[in-house]
Amino acid sequence: MKPLTRKVALVAGATRGAGRGIAVELGAAGATVYVTGRTTRTRRSEYNRPEMIEETAELVTKAGGTGIAVPVDHLEPPQVEALVARIEREQGKMDVLVNDIWGGELLTEWNAPVWKHSIEGGLRMLRLAIDTHLITSHFALPLLLKNRGLVVEMTDGTAAFNREHYRQPMFYDLAKTAVIRMAWGLAKELQPYECTAVALTPGWMRSEIMLDHFGVSEENWREAVAAEPHFVISESPRYVGRGVAALAGDPKISRWNGQSLSSGQLAQVYGFTDVDGSQPDCFRYLEEVQLAGKKANATGYR
Repeated sequence: MKPLTRKVALVAGATRGAGRGIAVELGAAGATVYVTGRTTRTRRSEYNRPEMIEETAELVTKAGGTGIAVPVDHLEPPQVEALVARIEREQGKMDVLVNDIWGGELLTEWNAPVWKHSIEGGLRMLRLAIDTHLITSHFALPLLLKNRGLVVEMTDGTAAFNREHYRQPMFYDLAKTAVIRMAWGLAKELQPYECTAVALTPGWMRSEIMLDHFGVSEENWREAVAAEPHFVISESPRYVGRGVAALAGDPKISRWNGQSLSSGQLAQVYGFTDVDGSQPDCFRYLEEVQLAGKKANATGYR
């Protein structure tokens, strides 16, 4: 039996990237996975990208689980409330909630100080990163806490890394740091119900957007190292997905409550690998190689 058979998960924000990788790996472990997003076969979000939630659901099912796609804008409380009501009606429970809603890449003006960054874009970035997670938790947690469930707040960077390194622009730094604090706060609120909340970050992830940026695919991603040598430490979205699946299947999950975790850290604990069989440890690499000004070399880091 697969370790997550009969488990029910909601991956909020599963159209592409980490959300898709997480949904697929939960499916590979046997879970029923509800996947949400704004891009469907009949409608695209402002991203105007081809990935769609129906495709994610199909990948979940192909991997061995049951994928169910539900179009949801997580900034709209009635849509989220209806989603949770549907899960309760169809499944009667929720074991895992993954808050991976984001959507701020197109709004981010990298390295712009706060007085130069678009205020409209910056404030929407915060709404997409923070309001969506709060709205989703508000409606989903009453169902989750009935079953001693797990909440995973997806972000960029660990608490330790973000404490030492400013992620300009300020809107981005606030968005990603706030989610880490959100997981810590949820851990306090959920502990009396024997639930667990964590913040989790991938490393330098080979999302669909990142692969397009370098003009490569998952099959030939190493060709991008010529343009950006430090891309050698990158990881697939399935890597962090395997981290979430490992957490969801851990009978001693409460040991992680309130912590800020990374995919590389979890791989060392649970022993899983990325799709290529390696175990990239991106944040250690960033500190010891890239930010230290050393030549790109992933030996000993993957």
